[in-house]
Amino acid sequence: MKAIRTFTVRPVLADSLAPLDRLASNWRWSWSRATYALFASMDPARWEEIGENPARMLGALGQDKLDQLARDGEFVGRVRAEDERLTAYLEGDRWFQNLEGDKPAHIAYFSPEFGVDGSLPQYSGGLGILAGDHLKSASDLGVPLTGVGLFYRAGYFRQSIGEDGWQRESYPLLDPYGLGLTLLRDEDAAPVEITLDLPGDRQLHSRVWVADIGRVPLLLLDSETPSNSEDMRRVTDRLYGGGGEHRLLQELLLGVGGVRAVRAWSALNGKPTPDVYHTNEGHAGFQGLERMSELITQDGLDFDQALAQVRASTVFTTHTPVPAGIDRFPRDLIADFLASSLFTGLDAGRAIALGLETYDGGDQGVFNMAVLGLHLGQHANGVSVLHGEVSRGMFGQLWPGVDTEEVPITSITNGVHAPTWVHPALKGVSERAWGNAHTDTHDWTDRGIVSDGELWGVRQHMKQQLVAEARRRVAASIQATGSGVVPSWVERILDPEVLTIGFARRVPTYKRLTLMLRDPERLTKLLTDPDRPVQIVIGGKSHPADDSGKILIQQLVRFSRDPQVRGRIVFLPDYEISLAKTLYPGCDVWLNNPLRPLEACGTSGMKAALNGALNLSILDGWWDEWYDGQNGWAIPTADTASNDEERDDAEASALYDLIEHQLVPRFYERENGLPLAWLGMVRHTMTELGKKATSDRMVRDYVTRLYVPAAAHDAALRANRFKEAKALAVFVSRVRDAWPRVHVDNVDSSGIPQQAQAGDTLEVRAGVRLDGLSPDDVAVELAYGRTNEDDALAGDRSVYRLSPVGKEVDGVTTFTGVLPLTVTGTFGYTVRVVPTHPQLVSPVELGLVTYAS
Repeated sequence: MKAIRTFTVRPVLADSLAPLDRLASNWRWSWSRATYALFASMDPARWEEIGENPARMLGALGQDKLDQLARDGEFVGRVRAEDERLTAYLEGDRWFQNLEGDKPAHIAYFSPEFGVDGSLPQYSGGLGILAGDHLKSASDLGVPLTGVGLFYRAGYFRQSIGEDGWQRESYPLLDPYGLGLTLLRDEDAAPVEITLDLPGDRQLHSRVWVADIGRVPLLLLDSETPSNSEDMRRVTDRLYGGGGEHRLLQELLLGVGGVRAVRAWSALNGKPTPDVYHTNEGHAGFQGLERMSELITQDGLDFDQALAQVRASTVFTTHTPVPAGIDRFPRDLIADFLASSLFTGLDAGRAIALGLETYDGGDQGVFNMAVLGLHLGQHANGVSVLHGEVSRGMFGQLWPGVDTEEVPITSITNGVHAPTWVHPALKGVSERAWGNAHTDTHDWTDRGIVSDGELWGVRQHMKQQLVAEARRRVAASIQATGSGVVPSWVERILDPEVLTIGFARRVPTYKRLTLMLRDPERLTKLLTDPDRPVQIVIGGKSHPADDSGKILIQQLVRFSRDPQVRGRIVFLPDYEISLAKTLYPGCDVWLNNPLRPLEACGTSGMKAALNGALNLSILDGWWDEWYDGQNGWAIPTADTASNDEERDDAEASALYDLIEHQLVPRFYERENGLPLAWLGMVRHTMTELGKKATSDRMVRDYVTRLYVPAAAHDAALRANRFKEAKALAVFVSRVRDAWPRVHVDNVDSSGIPQQAQAGDTLEVRAGVRLDGLSPDDVAVELAYGRTNEDDALAGDRSVYRLSPVGKEVDGVTTFTGVLPLTVTGTFGYTVRVVPTHPQLVSPVELGLVTYAS
């Protein structure tokens, strides 16, 4: 008999246990070992059964058990101590508070998904996990940030694998009250409701759930409210669950509704409205249009002034290296919404132009959310150094005439939240050895602090936990989809003494889940070697609509069920945070073999590395910049292959070679029972990557490199009733109008010596026609450096600004400069003109560049 509705009945807590309510509703418990252990100790079996969530635990224990605990003096003392620690964490000054100089007062961080904990399944993969780690580190560092997302009633999906190896999806409904979320209410205790007016006299209403992530509030908008019609209630039914208008309504609710939700939360909590808006991928791009609408209707700005103000305060992060990964909507569909009363005062024609692909090869019949994000975000970044390069090439046409390396998209490499992802056993070693669990300060190479025996022992302990979890999951999967009888071989799958390779992630085709199967015979030989075997543990979900990804999973599962290799290669269903926390620490090696350069960053290998696993990866994403020859192995890339088949064959062969000839010998060579050379690599990895592969480092980078400048630009443009925003808008309009007629009339470099040598000087005079612009409106620059065989300036070129001299003569203004020659070898230069203004982040930001011909 199936219930038609479920809800949570909250227990009544005795005064001595009252702090449990606060401890359960603040998600800091998910990365605080002591708080987690407190709730688990209440009933360990029940804790595991209910999915390891404190709010659920309080509801599941029953009133009698809670009353019994209230009489347990030791337990009450632990509750009191944890409550005091939480208070100290929430109230004390942290890194941000001690940061010198002007700082943003409030940052709004928008993302379509957040991976905070496995019991809050509001994520599908790396984007959401990254967003969750961003919030946690912002909290740990004291950054005044507010997360903004959607609450999906069915989350993403639960995965099971059928007897045929095919992925199956289920969508259990979530009760926000039972998860520890609270409803945002107004001064009269009524639920705050956000309303969006839609075309066709429709309305989309949303309530706002608040999840406290340490010091950071996460606002989740939920369309499941009585105010909505039945179809509008389904807007936030599931993550990435629909296309067309359904997906568009989700993104409108995230962007437009998210801005309004932040406004409401800030007012109710006495906080300033945000001065920086960070959009994590293009899904939240409509937040910029909503803010422009506010500035136009409430502050009297025109379109260009509002655009300047919004751009100054917006940070846009792109995560995709492929056009297919970007949300694109039919232009006509977007036009209907922009012309409605949703965006009051906004010029619909000019607004839609912000998202159109007006460049060569673009489709002007679609509205591109990444293009919108870049047009609305003055501060933009990719998520690794290589991805920054890829993004500059991918989006370079938005800045016509600008060399790819100068496209104004920087990079901040992702990181992972160490307190969340480092295994408790390894944290215990850190706390014994150094008094804390901070990965970025520990020197694991010092054998006097942590011996080889202790390090190997904890690594083996973590692997044993993985083996036990793998056996449990495989048994449960067989029971759920088969006859219910678990075969005896399940208790023998995997072996803690065997070299263990892990591979787990989403399953789009470019990540090449089945590359390891290119030569089944060779793989089988590696797996079943009688003396030095290898075993592989795999997890991953394919998008419900991606049958090509499901086929890959099916191929892998079928291979793993072959009796010859069964137990040496295992697919674990329903890969999510709780499985990941066991999988990463339990592997000796973490495998990543995407098609380079299609992995924007990839953070699973970072999580494994912080737990002492070595990486075996294609040089893509973060590994391209941090691989150093001692922290793992780089799989050679077959860039010269003539087709995909040839490339896969070559890279798979290189993968097998590395495993057979480097990994296996290094792992199995022992001294006194210990793989000392292997442990040397482990120690180096944990020490060096522990310094930089963390989201603390990442968030500090965002603060200093993007948030602080964005807040400064916002304040400068907003001052004196938007005086600078208005002036910047006038400047941009004037420069754009004049630029087609701006050109370099002549360049005189007669002062260059015929036999130049280092220490000589280059004297340059350039005559420039400005067509009414002032010399102060432009920068005339000498771009110089070494040249290649095509006489093109190399990537390490420099820029030297020329100075105006005298008055304009016959429409030509002269600019001069004297450059000391310090570059040896084949030298070249050119002269260019770019706009200049104090509130431009980059000289090529407007895409206006004129070169001498």
